[in-house]
Amino acid sequence: MPRTGERGGPQTRAKISQAATRLFLERGFDAVTVAEVAKEAGVSSVTVFKHFPRKEDLLLDRQVDAADVLRSAVRDRAPGVDVLESLREATLRLLDERHGLSGVADGAIPFFRTVAASPALIARVREIGADLQRLLADELAGDRDFDDDGPLFAAFFIAGYATVLVRTASRLIDGGEPDVVAADHRERLERLFVALRSGVV
Repeated sequence: MPRTGERGGPQTRAKISQAATRLFLERGFDAVTVAEVAKEAGVSSVTVFKHFPRKEDLLLDRQVDAADVLRSAVRDRAPGVDVLESLREATLRLLDERHGLSGVADGAIPFFRTVAASPALIARVREIGADLQRLLADELAGDRDFDDDGPLFAAFFIAGYATVLVRTASRLIDGGEPDVVAADHRERLERLFVALRSGVV
């Protein structure tokens, strides 16, 4: 039976994440302490750190989801579908669902503003990008059907996706109409995959 006490499972993690996000979006990341997050969530600071070893990850808590998307795109693709097409399908599906990883989810604007205002969060975003790049390269190294330069491919894909995402975030922060921004996001993703198809694989 999963634990449900202060230090237990996914419900506690979700409660902490929700409390932290609410405080960070209201007051700014740097103005909120872990102790305040713990109090808001009704847990101890020790419990917060058991679930989120870094303060930044209280807000940037989608790394596991992003890693799962990359792994699935490599491991679970249909026969005859190459990695690039599988990644294209995955990213466009995120966009169509307005998933939290897509950059165009509901509520994305306050999130982007909070990240943009914090050097610590920006630095952590870059670290997460580097981690995901290594993960994708490792997945490609173990894929018998991929015979190109995995580290180079991973570097181009992660950097390209991040570039599209940053442009989308910037336009939303500047007041761009969400549906127009989403359409531009899709167009730039498609251009990214055309470029990758032409130059890397």
